[in-house]
Amino acid sequence: MKLARAIHFDESDRRVFSNAARTGEWCIAGGFEFSDWTEGDLVGKARQAFSNGWLGTETFGRVTFVAVTVCQPAEREAAIDRLAQHFVDVYGAPSVDAARPVAKTEIDDMVELCEDHDPNTLLTVSRELTGSGVRESFRTIHAPDADLTQVAIHGSLDEDG
Repeated sequence: MKLARAIHFDESDRRVFSNAARTGEWCIAGGFEFSDWTEGDLVGKARQAFSNGWLGTETFGRVTFVAVTVCQPAEREAAIDRLAQHFVDVYGAPSVDAARPVAKTEIDDMVELCEDHDPNTLLTVSRELTGSGVRESFRTIHAPDADLTQVAIHGSLDEDG
């Protein structure tokens, strides 16, 4: 199965999100965080998190890009457990057992989003507030095939060459 990991190309996420996800942590869309938001909530770094932030399942920070990666069943289960605990700690779920089915659905939705993409495909998320709630859309950026000429230096080992 596949899931997505946080990936950083530069330090910008540390500047634009109040809490940046750690490189390599498993991520989900995490749109539930914004389910009761209004236009008044969309200011500063909160606006950036809403607009295009994936949610890390370890730090619960946000990241702009995620990369599709193979995920082992034990890693998926650990992500579900962490997310269920997060629902208890932050959202007041009555217990981890009560929160686990919802956490499983969130993780499985991300697995489904990733399943048809090759490893290393990048994903972005975009959100907008509508009259009926938060609308999420996803975009894929396919990793180009490696071209040896991009990194190879051609020449000769001969002194004449």
